[in-house]
Amino acid sequence: MAKGWPGEPQMESDVLVAEGNAAGAAGKPITNVIFDFGNVLVYWDPANTMVGRYGRDSIDWFLDDANSGLYSASDLMDGGATCKETEDWVLVNRGERAAEMIRYYNANFVDSLGGAVPGARKLIEDLKAAGVGVWGLSNWSAELFPIAWAGYPILHSLDGKVVSGPIGLRKPHTDIYEYALKEFGIEASGAVFVDDKAMNIVGANSAGIRGVKFTDPYKLRALLIDAGVDIPAVK
Repeated sequence: MAKGWPGEPQMESDVLVAEGNAAGAAGKPITNVIFDFGNVLVYWDPANTMVGRYGRDSIDWFLDDANSGLYSASDLMDGGATCKETEDWVLVNRGERAAEMIRYYNANFVDSLGGAVPGARKLIEDLKAAGVGVWGLSNWSAELFPIAWAGYPILHSLDGKVVSGPIGLRKPHTDIYEYALKEFGIEASGAVFVDDKAMNIVGANSAGIRGVKFTDPYKLRALLIDAGVDIPAVK
């Protein structure tokens, strides 16, 4: 059974990746850290939304994009489509069962958010204390993002943010990274982008930004320290 975004490449986790256009930034001081939101700062799991009405077999079916179009639909919303437009797309391309489930998912999206990722709040605090800029760059529906914004103060602690849906650009395309750099007023060569998806690290590299495929808060802190960022190590 396939789950997750189709086409996700293989990539080592929790290491600095500086390939292609980002190769020239390797070894340069890190002056800014750009964070994705979902599963980097705030836990997101679409399965949790469905528990109230659907059993495990149905949820497993829903998490396979070939069945439900969940991740394709998420890409559409992240790129600026409305929930209704996306629900209509699912109906045409995946059928009524999938459309029913995506409508339920959108209506109950709040249940997909599972709390702040451990260590994230303190890492942001420590980076700011060290004079490092902290920013957010996230794929998120313009309609659904306000739910996260209202519920998670950690997102408000950043120096600035770019969210894909309202601007009609989305990761992993190079243009949204370039848009964010301009919006934040920072240089690619001093930035590191942290995301849980490898494809988005590839996108960051295409814009000259080093990246980290995130899975482990301890390893993220350690690699930043190893790269010269003056933040406290864990004891």
